[in-house]
Amino acid sequence: MEDRSIQIQLGIGAIAASVFLISVAIPFWVSSPSNVPNIILSPLFWPNVLSALTGLIGAGLILTSVVRPRPEQAAKSDVDDRPAAFRRLAIMAVIMTATVLVMPRLGLVWTAMVTFVATAFLVKTKHPRSALVCAVLIPLVLYVFFAHIAGVAIPQGDFVRLP
Repeated sequence: MEDRSIQIQLGIGAIAASVFLISVAIPFWVSSPSNVPNIILSPLFWPNVLSALTGLIGAGLILTSVVRPRPEQAAKSDVDDRPAAFRRLAIMAVIMTATVLVMPRLGLVWTAMVTFVATAFLVKTKHPRSALVCAVLIPLVLYVFFAHIAGVAIPQGDFVRLP
């Protein structure tokens, strides 16, 4: 399959997911109190923003695939070793399942750190030091913002509690 058709299919899928999230999933499954003083703190705000961005990215994929000139001959698949690709996919499913199962015990911040590192090394990052630094700093900074500035309770684990 040609890169152009893959991009068009991904773009259509992203737009369809965005429309579904904005029109069905968020209104029916995300509850929000009516008296939220700041719109940014509303539970509906960020899911809607992310859904809209997903739709924009899908439109961008379609637009760039249509505008890009056609290659003389279609390139073959980028994947050389299909069994290895399916193994990585299965390992990613294990990482996601483990994340959901471990989060109540370790807490959101620590689980996010471990999940970030596991995913970074699964995809064989070219920047392992940066991945490790980001795996520690991003969850901690987000915790500080949400717990101490926005006043949102972040799930803590059974073993180590953050201040």
